[in-house]
Amino acid sequence: MKYIIKFKYFFLILIVAVLASYSLLYPGMIPTHDGEYHVIRFYEFDKVLRSGVIYPRWAPDLNNGLGVPLFNYVYPLPNYFSSFLHLFGFSFIDTFKLNMFFATILGSIFFFLWAKKFWGNLGGIIGSIVYTFSPYHFVDIYIRGSVGEVWALAIFPAFLWAITVFVKERKNSFLILSSVFFSLLVFSHNILALMFFIFSIFYIAILTLSEKKRKEIAIKTASIFILGLFLSSIFWIPALLEKKYVVGLEIFDIKANFPELYQLIFPSWGSGFSGSYLQNQMSFQLGIANILAFIISLIFLFKKKKEFLVRLFFTITFLIVVALMLRFSYPIWVNLPLLNYFQFPWRLLSLAILISSFLAASIVSQGKKGKIIFSALFILLSLGLNFQYAKPAYYMQRTDSYYTTRPNFIKGTNSIGNSFNTAWFKSGVREEKTNFKKLNIAYFPGWKVLINGKETKIWPSKEGKIEFALPKGKYDAKVYFEDTQVRKISAWISGLAFLFILVWFLNLTYVKLKK
Repeated sequence: MKYIIKFKYFFLILIVAVLASYSLLYPGMIPTHDGEYHVIRFYEFDKVLRSGVIYPRWAPDLNNGLGVPLFNYVYPLPNYFSSFLHLFGFSFIDTFKLNMFFATILGSIFFFLWAKKFWGNLGGIIGSIVYTFSPYHFVDIYIRGSVGEVWALAIFPAFLWAITVFVKERKNSFLILSSVFFSLLVFSHNILALMFFIFSIFYIAILTLSEKKRKEIAIKTASIFILGLFLSSIFWIPALLEKKYVVGLEIFDIKANFPELYQLIFPSWGSGFSGSYLQNQMSFQLGIANILAFIISLIFLFKKKKEFLVRLFFTITFLIVVALMLRFSYPIWVNLPLLNYFQFPWRLLSLAILISSFLAASIVSQGKKGKIIFSALFILLSLGLNFQYAKPAYYMQRTDSYYTTRPNFIKGTNSIGNSFNTAWFKSGVREEKTNFKKLNIAYFPGWKVLINGKETKIWPSKEGKIEFALPKGKYDAKVYFEDTQVRKISAWISGLAFLFILVWFLNLTYVKLKK
């Protein structure tokens, strides 16, 4: 009983998080935009991982059995978590849902810890509830099935909590923790990682303004990002430098994905896609509780002094984020470097719900009289209006084999528009007979062919397959896939960064124990 009392706030947050995600525990596959893609990815990733490859990059069964370098470019964290769960007998359909279930719970807890540093336990609880029950959070889970984004929404509050504690309390252990969380953010979803990174720079600058030794803090926080990037370099360096080896990574039209202002304001729900112009189009609503949090915080902005700079920053940032989601901002998307990397303007809803939930947390701390009223208001609006979204449209009673044995799922590249196909591959080109040997493997840097123990030169055929000269007489051929120099160097950087953090952590632990 004493433990329940001691951790009562965590139990409350846990209950709310389970309410938001318990529908993921029912048997069956839920219909989402990306869910079926992820089931196949989990299957392929686990297959390569079990073969002894610690960091898979090649999906051998896709592209009609020719293979595709899918995992060289796709965020790996959900795949590793899926393989971990699969060890305990869970199907890949189950691991898809459990990925989002656990991410939702962790996100709720970390948002509470982060908001609590500014607004106390009550503020942390309200902020966490508004965040967890934000409509777009449910869109990501039950409509889009975007596992990576759901993980990013969980890890970013963890990073903000760790970096806040470091700046305010100068604890080196949280400097290390911040680096780890930032690397996990990159591993969870590279697009949102960039978006959240830009936000973090300004957030840290605002925190630092009210602190002494600002130069020292700036240097150390810069080291957090550098170390985090080093840790995750095994993923992002090859994905960036070897981008030219694949096609179809930029197939989305930004202009067709701007939500209208009324779509951000008025509640709606649909399972369709963005830009489809159908009545069943996916929801872009910010959420009534989220909008109200912004309005009330704007009213209180100059009336209260507590954390004024922080509240001002979040209020202004919310306005900027909303403006960037509207059509009139198109020239900015076209001309501002890296902005088009986000693909969809409505993807900024990820940032909007985090900002507005933090503002909701700030409101309940503004005076004793308003605490109960505002707390009840945000709980009622968040749970009362949005609980209906915390479930899928229906469940499909399928097994993993339904996906792994059907050509329409396993024979493509597992991406919209055949993204991630090798740059040399040409579908539909008739194969011609030559004096050279062709392998039924798509050509891609990293493949090696050994003839009688010696490496032989390979090149892409007209169809994009591996082709090489075949010597006369008897021979022994071996074909294998290995990392290029770029991949090897990036792996070494990640390994050394991990070793550095481990030694640093052990040293800090030793010093504490010695005291």
